[in-house]
Amino acid sequence: MAFDVARVRSHFPALAHGVAHFDGPGGSQVPAEVAQAVADTMCSGIANRGTVTAAERRAETTVTEARQAVADLLGCPPDGVVFGRSMTQLTFDLSRALAKQWAPGDEVVVTRLDHDANIRPWVHAAHAAGATVRWAEPDPATGDLPLESVTTLLSERTRVVAVTAASNLLGTRPDVAEIARAAHGVGALVHVDGVHLTPHAPVDLEALGADLYACSPYKFFGPHLGVSVAAPSLLETLTPDKLMPSTEAVPERFELGTLPYELLAGTRAAVDVIADLVPGDGDRRSRVLASMSAVEEHEDRLLDRLLDGLTELDGVTLHGNPAHRTPLALFSVADRSPREVHEQLAAEGINAPAGSFYALEASRWMGLGDAGAVRAGLAPYSNDEDVDRLLAAVAKLRP
Repeated sequence: MAFDVARVRSHFPALAHGVAHFDGPGGSQVPAEVAQAVADTMCSGIANRGTVTAAERRAETTVTEARQAVADLLGCPPDGVVFGRSMTQLTFDLSRALAKQWAPGDEVVVTRLDHDANIRPWVHAAHAAGATVRWAEPDPATGDLPLESVTTLLSERTRVVAVTAASNLLGTRPDVAEIARAAHGVGALVHVDGVHLTPHAPVDLEALGADLYACSPYKFFGPHLGVSVAAPSLLETLTPDKLMPSTEAVPERFELGTLPYELLAGTRAAVDVIADLVPGDGDRRSRVLASMSAVEEHEDRLLDRLLDGLTELDGVTLHGNPAHRTPLALFSVADRSPREVHEQLAAEGINAPAGSFYALEASRWMGLGDAGAVRAGLAPYSNDEDVDRLLAAVAKLRP
């Protein structure tokens, strides 16, 4: 079945306000079904997880269903799904747990392409353990991350390679599978930041070769929380800092405090919406894959329209030209600061923010400094009218 963007848009109450949203990389709009799932859970009568009262059982079911939904989204075992306040918090926690196994002389590889949430936790953990940080650097002209920029840094002392599946600043999609193959060849683990990839493409963790994968439900229609995924057998080898009475079971021993049940219900609902973006038969995993394949095709078509339109505008500079990318355009307008472009577009009901978006290393490496540029990110609910509105508004801003 063809991708029906009008049908998709009907799920999102915020779109009725008439704003063209290109701010999805910072957080997507939310379907009515997700908001309802959050509200229903909060009003349902719920307690700490257990098996005695209906409220306890309701909490237990909410957690179990959320883990299974994430497993269906990513292609992973549900008992390897860890929930936390944010991807940043979870990555800090996991980096500290892994670093307990490191020694002086060990090495950690990070990239200047990544969001800082997949850089700084590893840098801090390495410094605390006396390990060495090695930096893989993207091509400043294209924004691509050459395979050899990572593989030449690997050695038998490499413990972790932290790499993004898609740059939230440039859209670059590195060859994670080949990076993982090389890293595993020297016995290293691979931590993949999937925050920006997950909303835009089918994800198969086995095919990616990711030992650890992090993402954020609020980027794919869900509530604000984070997810980290690994094989349960790997999680069993880690000893996170935790409270003495809390369980030693995996994955619960990584989840500090009581889980936000309403947000987990919203996450399950978000995956259900994704599975139904293109109606079809089969189990939820197969429907997710079909829907996300259709999303990728829809967004790629719109991205071509957006990039072609921006390229035709004198005074507009596109930054980066990665060979494989998500539906994102990073651009500047001559004689206008990124903040000024952001403000002028907002005045016309077009949300396209400006900055480095916590990908500070990448922004500096690309010559954009701390101010960055304007980011226009597409989402499954984006349509041709949105793109044309943005192009018309940018055209008016040129000198």
